[in-house]
Amino acid sequence: MSSPHAYSEAVRAALVALDEGRTPERPVLREAVRTLLAALADRAPGRSVEVRVPPYGAVQCVSGPRHTRGTPPNVVEMDPPTWLAVATGRQGWAETVTEGRIRVSGNRADLSPYLPI
Repeated sequence: MSSPHAYSEAVRAALVALDEGRTPERPVLREAVRTLLAALADRAPGRSVEVRVPPYGAVQCVSGPRHTRGTPPNVVEMDPPTWLAVATGRQGWAETVTEGRIRVSGNRADLSPYLPI
């Protein structure tokens, strides 16, 4: 975890809960997800890929053609624990995509150059 965002209290608390086999409290998990999504948007500015972590947040990032209407052609979607794992480097991007824990569509939807945050 190289970003100061990764060391926020919410991210730390969520990771500790997950490490202990507990589900993080909803407000903590929401804040951790949103903090790391914002850090990704800062690290990979742009609007060509939409990263969704329902139900807590979504951001557009990665430079390239901007999408403005309907479903974007480049979408990445995963659950909150998976997002925390790949964003903080606890799990690798490629292996997690291969396992089917991350759904990707579009030729620009590879976030591996920007992870871990």
